[in-house]
Amino acid sequence: MRPWIGGPAFDTIFIIAPAYAITALVLCFPGFFRSHEVTPLLWAALIVGVDVAHVYSTLYRTYFDPVEFRQRRTLYVMAPLLGWLAFVALYSLGSMVFWRVLAYLAVFHFIRQQYGFMMIYRRHERGSPALDRAAIYAATLYPLLWWHCHQRHFSWFVEGDFFRLNRPWIANAALPVYLAILAAYGVKEWLLWRASGRFNVPRNLLLAGTALSWWTGIIVLDSDLAFTATNVLAHGIPYMALIWLYGRNSARRDSTRPLLGLIPSGRFYSLAFVPLFVALPILFAYVEEGLWDGLVWTEHPTLFRLFDSLPAIGDRDILVWLVPLLALPQITHYVLDAFIWRLRQPEAGWKQTMFSEPRAAIET
Repeated sequence: MRPWIGGPAFDTIFIIAPAYAITALVLCFPGFFRSHEVTPLLWAALIVGVDVAHVYSTLYRTYFDPVEFRQRRTLYVMAPLLGWLAFVALYSLGSMVFWRVLAYLAVFHFIRQQYGFMMIYRRHERGSPALDRAAIYAATLYPLLWWHCHQRHFSWFVEGDFFRLNRPWIANAALPVYLAILAAYGVKEWLLWRASGRFNVPRNLLLAGTALSWWTGIIVLDSDLAFTATNVLAHGIPYMALIWLYGRNSARRDSTRPLLGLIPSGRFYSLAFVPLFVALPILFAYVEEGLWDGLVWTEHPTLFRLFDSLPAIGDRDILVWLVPLLALPQITHYVLDAFIWRLRQPEAGWKQTMFSEPRAAIET
């Protein structure tokens, strides 16, 4: 049984390679990444074109799928409503409370995506997944711990959104644990290969790429551009690829199911419609970021000329409702992702849709 999701070529290009490609670029040209800021053009490509766009790609998996929406209507209605009200309450306690909670929610989402891919790639394997779990968590959590213990000239969302421990000795003390976990994982893989001749290529490539990109983007270079590029590309591109794979496989089961109420899924999830699949989330992302810029940030007027006539809002009584509303796509994305890709439900329909062997159980 093969561990790949969409096949060796597809997974390698769209799920595994992004982390390696951007990490190699950063390591080959560190001077460029240290000396250059995130220019408006780079910001548009990375944030609008990938980061925010991948958030909107969730629509294909949820609200744009009429069958899926009917089956989980309560979740899809209540998640944004309750999310908005919860973050309004947080913003009322202070803007930094809002941004801090949102930042840690985003971090949790990014870590869990890597965990999810790791568990998917080991879905056919027997035995305890404890060491695999420990390895993927170590690969993501240790760089974050190091970040909390050292001053960095970049932030997740806004300056100061992470707590600052400013205790480098904590990171130094945790480093042997980090290395020991990865070493134990390596020994486990070597023993498995010696005993059975099996080597799970995508799972091991995913772990190595995750460790390399998180270490490079956070620890190796103190660069906002390097962090943004490694953080965004290694996360957003694989996610959109997973969405497309799910839609394609769903269309193979029922090609007449209408997407957006207009286009049969069998037609939409074809190569001819890939440009539309990519462009529609980018369009939504552009509109969202235009509203952010026109109403709140006013940082990129040249990119969002269509929105420069909007009034900049400074009244906190308005911002307490407005900012959580503008952030609602991200909030909803983080919340829904915890449900629509759940691994702990053996009967979950998405597994039967995604994988060719419907009864294969994913270990958790």
